[in-house]
Amino acid sequence: MANARRRVNAMVKIKINGVRFTEEQDMREGIANAYQQLLSENSGWKADIGGLLLKQISPSEADGIEIPFSETEIYAALMGMNGDKALGPDGFTVAFWQSSWEIVKEDILGLFKEFHEQNSFIKSLNHTFLVLIPKKGGVEDLGDYRPISLLGALYKLLAKVLANRLKKVIGKVISSDQNAFIKGRQILDGSLIANEVVDSWQKRGEEGMVCKLDIEKVHDSINWQFLLKVMQKMGFGSKWIGWMWNCISTVKYSVLVNGVPTGFSQLQKGPLKGIHPWLQDMERKRAASGLKINLDKSMVIPVGEVEGVLEMAAEIGCRVGQLPTVYLGLPLGTPNRASSVWDGVEERMRRRLALWKRQYLSKGWRITLIKSTLSNIPLYQMSVFRMPKSVVRRIEKLQRDFLWGGANGGNKAHLVRWEVVCADKEKGGLGLRKLTLLNKALLGKWIWRFACAKEELWKKVLEAKYGKEELGWRTRKANGAFGVGVWKEILKESTWCWIIWGSRWEKATE
Repeated sequence: MANARRRVNAMVKIKINGVRFTEEQDMREGIANAYQQLLSENSGWKADIGGLLLKQISPSEADGIEIPFSETEIYAALMGMNGDKALGPDGFTVAFWQSSWEIVKEDILGLFKEFHEQNSFIKSLNHTFLVLIPKKGGVEDLGDYRPISLLGALYKLLAKVLANRLKKVIGKVISSDQNAFIKGRQILDGSLIANEVVDSWQKRGEEGMVCKLDIEKVHDSINWQFLLKVMQKMGFGSKWIGWMWNCISTVKYSVLVNGVPTGFSQLQKGPLKGIHPWLQDMERKRAASGLKINLDKSMVIPVGEVEGVLEMAAEIGCRVGQLPTVYLGLPLGTPNRASSVWDGVEERMRRRLALWKRQYLSKGWRITLIKSTLSNIPLYQMSVFRMPKSVVRRIEKLQRDFLWGGANGGNKAHLVRWEVVCADKEKGGLGLRKLTLLNKALLGKWIWRFACAKEELWKKVLEAKYGKEELGWRTRKANGAFGVGVWKEILKESTWCWIIWGSRWEKATE
């Protein structure tokens, strides 16, 4: 089984900068050279950010994240980590350190004490494997692979502790426009905001332009000096900045090609050339941070009859898109009752099923795969959009056919009603999730989030568009029979949400 999987995942050819390699040694050298160039710092002019006014953390907050590391803090971070992640160069899993805590505790505490006092640690802890994961099936170009870092377990622990401290203050200095990776914010917020803006334009008959920009290998391109200067401007102390510098400047990486490392190289970091004056603002940001805009994947999308859009796209050097499109992996500008936006979800499920149907799987394995994988594929989109009943029927039919299918993937009789299969185990079912109920619960979360939110950007957008009532606990009713209507569909869940919450409040006050 392991050998078969290795053969399936083996890289047999790769195209790098238009040159195709088929020999493993040539592929290994070509990939290593490509990443050496990508992750190396190029000399050149860098913008000065000294005059920028950025949000700052307070001196007490800056001091608070620089205090000595406690045993309780380190232990909590260790136990909160996934123990079975892939191995790094050290060959130890996080689970090993978790199970051996009482034996290795003093050594780990000594590591953190040295790091706190001397801003340094053993450099071999920061050696990293880069493994290339294809973004889609049948890829050949190096740009279609996503590099995933396999870190050593102890460095993961150090980074986890530092990240936990950073979480306490990062929300105070990051703009409200940044919706992901900050406590209390979700990437889904960006999709909701974008759809509501497009909906307003369409209903008012206004012209507008959506400029969708793709940052090329953003995590590989950020300039370290820029990062440290920004942190300094935000009020972080010298000790914290020293820790960050030590963490990022000591990295040595080795690309794994078919499981074989290419040799460790020092990580650095690099630029781009000038483009049209319309993009001067983006170019200044690129010059300061080292980030590069991938114009091949960027586009301008007109909303309404926008004049000169083709000329504008030609000047910028990007494509002209159209609505509906995809933003953050979710539909943008799609009519609220369109079932076509779920075609991609169904296709992903069918591709996954095509792989599984080739295997001889027991009923137990099929149930596990439905619970762990198949039912999770539509989860992201269901968190914002209502799934039409016709789509629910098609997707649940895929699940039923897979559950009762024969050994070779053929269909067999469904011996138990789907409602019984989805019932709780205590009631004789298998505990599979009904998509309609799951969708209602996910949309209902927005009602509670709106009631609890304070200054979040997405709430401000909804209040400005619909107004608010009940002392800001909810928006007014969303009217209109056409348009995108994302929030309109979400509001349909408000009745049962308030009934449930109201009954709980009444019991709590009795």
